[in-house]
Amino acid sequence: MSRKRVHWSLLTAGLLGLLVPRGTLAQAPQDKQGFLRDYSTGPGSFPTLLAPYQQQSLSPLVLENSTRLHDLIRDGKLELSLSDALALALENNLDIAVQRYVKPLAETDILRAKSGTGLISSSGGGGGGVSVSPSGSFDPNVNLSFSWDRVSAPLNNIVVEGTPTSISYAAAFSASYSQLFPTGTNYTFTTGGTRRSSNTNTLFNPSVSTNFSLGINQPLLSGFGKLPYTRNLLIAQNNGRTSEETFRLQVVTSVVAVENTYWDLAASKESVRVAEQSLAVAQKLLEDNKKQAEIGTLAPLDVVSSESEVANRERDLIVAQTNLQLNETKLKNMLVKRVEPELDAASIAITDQMPEPRDPDIPELQGALANALRNRPDLRQQEGSLQNQHITEQFSDRSLLPSGSVFGLLAGSGLRGNSCPVSKDASGNCPIPPATAGATDSLGQTYGLDFPEYAGGFSMAVPIRNRAAQADSLQAQLQSNQMEVGLRKSQNQVSLEVRQAIIGLVQGKAQVQAAHEAARLASQTLDAEQKKLQAGVSTPYQVILRERDLVTAQQAEVQTIVGYSKALVEMDRSMGTTL
Repeated sequence: MSRKRVHWSLLTAGLLGLLVPRGTLAQAPQDKQGFLRDYSTGPGSFPTLLAPYQQQSLSPLVLENSTRLHDLIRDGKLELSLSDALALALENNLDIAVQRYVKPLAETDILRAKSGTGLISSSGGGGGGVSVSPSGSFDPNVNLSFSWDRVSAPLNNIVVEGTPTSISYAAAFSASYSQLFPTGTNYTFTTGGTRRSSNTNTLFNPSVSTNFSLGINQPLLSGFGKLPYTRNLLIAQNNGRTSEETFRLQVVTSVVAVENTYWDLAASKESVRVAEQSLAVAQKLLEDNKKQAEIGTLAPLDVVSSESEVANRERDLIVAQTNLQLNETKLKNMLVKRVEPELDAASIAITDQMPEPRDPDIPELQGALANALRNRPDLRQQEGSLQNQHITEQFSDRSLLPSGSVFGLLAGSGLRGNSCPVSKDASGNCPIPPATAGATDSLGQTYGLDFPEYAGGFSMAVPIRNRAAQADSLQAQLQSNQMEVGLRKSQNQVSLEVRQAIIGLVQGKAQVQAAHEAARLASQTLDAEQKKLQAGVSTPYQVILRERDLVTAQQAEVQTIVGYSKALVEMDRSMGTTL
């Protein structure tokens, strides 16, 4: 499989990892239908009015391996191409699965910021003056209350009150509505009423009193404009975009690890093949030497040397097989949520060969640098953090100003009830049926502004010397400068990594070509030495030395090829083009 096809498969799988329904790729937060959700909006009130007050449900957590894994196991072998390995990693890798929650969690911060909760705190005027304190959030808030009360109290004046014991009943209701707007304007509307009845002499008995008030507050100076009230939302939205880069960085990290481990496993298999071949050659030499020793044409010491070489080759084969098993175990762990018995017993059959060097593999330097600065997710993470710091810097500059606000108040009240239209008799009773009036009449007085209240004013708080705000402003500017320097440092580091990756590819290509030539010449030298031994002009020990040279050359050839394969992976990572 070509590199182009492999990376196209990776791109497709990566996009599917973000878009496809549940059950195909690794578990992520989803709705009941199994599709990826946007948690920054919250549930709507239509058609279910109670939806905002109910817990949202997530689909059940899935910690089982994807079906693709079982489909690839045949006859006790896991037949694995590089694209299959990458797809399995995107479906099952737990590091990626953990990072899938970063974006949904960031979206919940956006949802909270949209509510405007905790943006302002109440503060009122002093000295007994009228004031309207800031209150509310972007999400309107409704408060309702009802109370019933019975009070019995002794009286010390029967002439005025008409009874030695006062017994009164009261039922009260109140409602309020408050809201904050992104400009800082906030208002509160309150209305309520109380129905009272008593056995004492009162003008209205029972009576109904009602009231309403509408208060508006607009911050000025440090609290003026949208920034103080949308700052948290702007940062949360920016963090939401940065969370995508966090997830992308984890995917890149996992993909690079899988690719490198895949090529390590391919190299291990080649090392086992080389060790097996070298063992077979050493065993063949040992058999030939034994035959010659039996007929007396070879010294017994040469047989011992051949036996020693066979033992060395057996040792090398065991080491190669051990490394193969370790790399198999490591790769399996990257591709599953849990290792199942079927997978544990299966061996991995690598179906892709390690790539040979090609001239198109080495990119042009300036183009590679441009790709890296544009695509690297770690750089975009830092850029997002810097944007957040600029928002904080603007907010701290605004906070240098004194705080102030203007407010206005409109209120009305009413009082009606049953009343005697004439003077009461000596017993306190009305000689004619009393005139009746109730809540409707009282509300008419209230909202007809028969008894109005109008108020307005301003308040201001001026911190003398203003050292706390000055410190916050200076700190924000210094942190912005620090992050600018850090971003430039990271950009330089990325440029260095790109240059190093290109150098690695150039040198890797030359090393592979040299290793191929060295292995070819070592093989020819061994053949020549074996022919000389058959002709009687060489010794078994010289053949053993040539065998060792060939093994060394072949192992070096494997290492240079796997090094070049990893250099290709590093080139993509450094340019930010892995995905």
